Amino acid sequence: MKLDIHKKLEEKMEKTIAVLKDELLTIRAGRANPNMLDRVMVDYYGTMTPLKQMAGVSSPEPRTILIQPWDKSAMGSIEKAILSSDLGFNPTNDGNSIRINIPQLTEERRKDLIKLVAKTGEQAKVAIRNERREANEAIKKMEKTSELTEDDSKKAQDEVQKLTDSHIKMIDDMLAKKEKDIMEV
Repeated sequence: MKLDIHKKLEEKMEKTIAVLKDELLTIRAGRANPNMLDRVMVDYYGTMTPLKQMAGVSSPEPRTILIQPWDKSAMGSIEKAILSSDLGFNPTNDGNSIRINIPQLTEERRKDLIKLVAKTGEQAKVAIRNERREANEAIKKMEKTSELTEDDSKKAQDEVQKLTDSHIKMIDDMLAKKEKDIMEV
């Protein structure tokens, strides 16, 4: 039974890590990354549609994102969606595709991005700690109802702490890697 708690806890923590990975991909480092546009929604015939469902998005050069819409009539809508997003990009439309040149990051912008990365990482750590608390409460409840002995409860809580520590370390490693990417000129 306690294994079930650990399994569920590990699944929840893995989902938290996956969400953090996705969030970090959308945060701009020094290089162009097609994932930067994942949150861009385009008004396509009255329906808000994710950009990646309407076009091929690639990064042919380190500082360029290339968007090739499957429906050329949607070019204006895509351009407008990118301009109105909070990304600060200025798209260039050549009739067949849209190019976005990624400018060099200023030192100030790099520091802002590092703060954003730290904030995002802290949110993930809080989620992990909340999952730990819930698991420990479930273990204590099992101990009170005599489903677990006191020793087994202690061992189960130690296992929960080990899982928590390993996932917090994963988060710290991901954040350090992203900060290094951002500071790379």
